[in-house]
Amino acid sequence: MHPTPPPCQDPAPAEPRSRQPWLHELEVAVRGPVTSLSTADGDVDAARPGAEASGVLVDDRRVLHRLTVRLDGLPATGVASASAAGVTETVGVARHLGSPGPDPTVEVARRRVLVDLGLDEHIVVRNRWDEDVRCRVEVGVAGDGAELHDVKHGVAQPVPTPADATDDGLEWADERHRVRVALEGAEATAGDDGGTLALDVVVPAGGEVALVVRVRCERVAATPFDAEAGADAVDFGAVAVTAQDVRLGRTVTTALEDLRHLTMRDPLAPDDVFAGAGTPWYLTLFGRDSLWAARLALPFGTDLARGTLRALARRQGTVDDVATAQQPGKILHEVRRGSFGPEGGGMVLPSTYYGTVDATPLWVCLLHDAWRWGMDPCVVRELAPALRAALGWMERAAAESPDGLLRYLDESGTGLANQGWKDSGDSMRDAAGRVAEGPIALVETQGYAVEAALGAATLLEDVLGEDGSTWRDWAAALSRRVRDGFWVPQDGPPLLAMALDGSGRPVDGLGSNIGHVLGGGLLDPAREAVAADALAGPDLLGPLGVSTLARSNPAFNPIGYHTGSVWTHDSAICALGLARAGRTDAAASVARALVDVAAQSDYRWPELYGADPVLGRPVPYPASCRPQAWAAASAGALVQVLLGVRPDAPGGSVRLSPLAPAPFGAVRVEGLRLGDRSWSVALDAAGDVVDVVAPEGIDVVVG
Repeated sequence: MHPTPPPCQDPAPAEPRSRQPWLHELEVAVRGPVTSLSTADGDVDAARPGAEASGVLVDDRRVLHRLTVRLDGLPATGVASASAAGVTETVGVARHLGSPGPDPTVEVARRRVLVDLGLDEHIVVRNRWDEDVRCRVEVGVAGDGAELHDVKHGVAQPVPTPADATDDGLEWADERHRVRVALEGAEATAGDDGGTLALDVVVPAGGEVALVVRVRCERVAATPFDAEAGADAVDFGAVAVTAQDVRLGRTVTTALEDLRHLTMRDPLAPDDVFAGAGTPWYLTLFGRDSLWAARLALPFGTDLARGTLRALARRQGTVDDVATAQQPGKILHEVRRGSFGPEGGGMVLPSTYYGTVDATPLWVCLLHDAWRWGMDPCVVRELAPALRAALGWMERAAAESPDGLLRYLDESGTGLANQGWKDSGDSMRDAAGRVAEGPIALVETQGYAVEAALGAATLLEDVLGEDGSTWRDWAAALSRRVRDGFWVPQDGPPLLAMALDGSGRPVDGLGSNIGHVLGGGLLDPAREAVAADALAGPDLLGPLGVSTLARSNPAFNPIGYHTGSVWTHDSAICALGLARAGRTDAAASVARALVDVAAQSDYRWPELYGADPVLGRPVPYPASCRPQAWAAASAGALVQVLLGVRPDAPGGSVRLSPLAPAPFGAVRVEGLRLGDRSWSVALDAAGDVVDVVAPEGIDVVVG
């Protein structure tokens, strides 16, 4: 006889778990330190389920968590929405007003335009009925002053700061900002729940009523990084791409507008601008991200590169400090307005954090490349002390490593476990899918360091009048260490590992990391061809671009942050490497995939997206930043790949090796820059150069 089972009991309730809010269904606009995130009907309402990340953010602080529009207490039904650069537009209908027939006749259009430390919300109520319409327009506003890191980690509670009524609207203040909201002619009602601005309107038959809500913030407490918008200091207006595939031109135009609106002015020298990494989570100076954005955008000018180099040089490490990961000569990872991370333990980064292994060599690479693209050599001479300090850091980092490789390890216990661009904790995988243990030596970091050393040797000799041979020898020695340690025997061609782990064993998972070392001088031609073939194979190259991790890896996840997803900038860098390694067919495939993704993403590249399409469309990575600087700057990589541009402004020449056939048909690119001089190129569908308008004194060589 079986014993009678005990009665079922309800399990103990689980502790609520905070989750990062998702962004993929929100409308996003950005202008420097200001970001607007709203739902498709135009509302900002962080208390609405699914819209917890909505808000107006200024200086990494949520100054508005509510900005709603109601007609007679009812929301308009959203019909269409779109965002571009610093503007969001939505169209809705007030179904309770107007004609009783089946067609809506009262339209509510909202146009949100971001301005310096604020926004203007243009509201137009249009009446397409043949009778006047009367209604009460109410604008609800509130701000909780939540810190960005609390919003990002899903722990921010939208508790309003009490508001006060003023002569022209409402105002309140948190620890960092005073916020003022005004609507001319409105009745203001204020309280502990924020406030409302309301007015009664009559919308004439066939007419409209236009209102403007103005939101302005004033900084009331300084932080280490109060940066202003830099969009007005960057001009991509002369850039024009016309192609048989019209999507290419729109992709480039939209990307450059996004990049321009992500730029900010260095608070220490406002004439210098840099690209904030991405909104909303990383809208600040990031070493690696800002450097790559400036580097990829070099075909369109060197102003962004110059400002980025200077901003990072001003903050270059001078001392050894475990808490911040600072070291002499090291280029920082990020600057924040305060420490970044949730309370209660875990990863908490200081306001200025240096936990990156690759920003320092990338700074040197950008200095060299910007000079090649025509940046005034006076800037190189000005930054010579920073160059020498950066090279000194590279030399010490390699010398202190047991195998002479650049490695990283978080010594603070509260910093980043992985300190390359794939900085999530689970990104470094071996072929069995296991997570590698540190200290890690990334293959791409060694590639950047070799490229930096070779570029520095040229700068030392051609600009600074010094001997650069020591750095060529250093690069050759590092290349030999990679040749000896990173190649893994297997059936068929050997594998270039993504890293070495803390025991010196190859991290033999196949990843997109290998695409970053093509064409930079790390590999000899034979090994470069092997790596390029692996990158171009179906294990990594898919219909939407290059996956971060191979499909054959047990840890592959098509929407894993660094374990299978596709990153726009990563694919763009891989396309550059493939073209330089002679795999132009694969480079063209990546370029076409990136334009396909742009066209299916409102021509605004996301930071990353899923590797497996749904009916040909990319699957969003829901927490992905949009726009992201190095994603937007990938427009420059597209142009470089398409034209095969190799600039040498100091030597008075440009070499072109276009993709053949041209992957987007006949194309003309105008507004290219060599320093302060503009030039243009036209190709036919076969990929042949049919027209070049070059600056005087520049010799254009084709082939």
